[in-house]
Amino acid sequence: MSKGRYKVFLEDDREYIFYEEVILQYNLLIKKELSEELLIEADQCNQEWDVYYVALNSIQNRFRSVFELRTLLLKKEYPYDLVEKAIQKLIKQGYLNDESYAKSYVNNQMITTNKGPYKLARELQEKKVESNYIDEALIVFTEEEQQERIQKLVDRSIKSNHSRGGVVLKQKIYQDIKNMGYDISVLNQVISHYSFENDFEIAKKEYEKYYRKYSRKYEGEELKQKIREKLYQKGLKYEEE
Repeated sequence: MSKGRYKVFLEDDREYIFYEEVILQYNLLIKKELSEELLIEADQCNQEWDVYYVALNSIQNRFRSVFELRTLLLKKEYPYDLVEKAIQKLIKQGYLNDESYAKSYVNNQMITTNKGPYKLARELQEKKVESNYIDEALIVFTEEEQQERIQKLVDRSIKSNHSRGGVVLKQKIYQDIKNMGYDISVLNQVISHYSFENDFEIAKKEYEKYYRKYSRKYEGEELKQKIREKLYQKGLKYEEE
């Protein structure tokens, strides 16, 4: 059997798999005769330990909030009372703690993602973490931290832009970063230092691309108008000399 679990064989060929704690609690290695009442009681106790160890293994594999762990265990169709008993035991032992979970979650997300504080707050709210724990965890996400991250995101977006210009590019960058959960006032402050003027080289490249595409179907003023429309959608303006 796996570590901490053992088979108990009865004379009538029945066998039980009990956790070590249950065997010790009911002296199953010592008793020669086991009543049906004791076996039923021991089996119920074993179920409690089963839920507990599944819960413990779950939070050892990945840090979880109380709500997440409860949801996971109930999906496995464990009885609600045994789930709650396991959860309270883990909380008492210090293995399950929403305050620590919130801090760990924010720190991990700040390292591995570009999410802003408001998005992290929403995600923690969905995990039913108390608001005071969320606020405390987000203290590390200062305004200066937001400014630095937003600046990097804007720089990266501008650098990777190969087809948009002017207002369209600015709107896209603004909306993308806003959706990441950053403070709008901080975002406005950072983005105001950037100039989003029409990029001549990008406009020229896009013009040539659309010319090749539509010149097979249109010509003359109709062709020019079609290209102007496509460039306008990207915030670009260019006229062939």
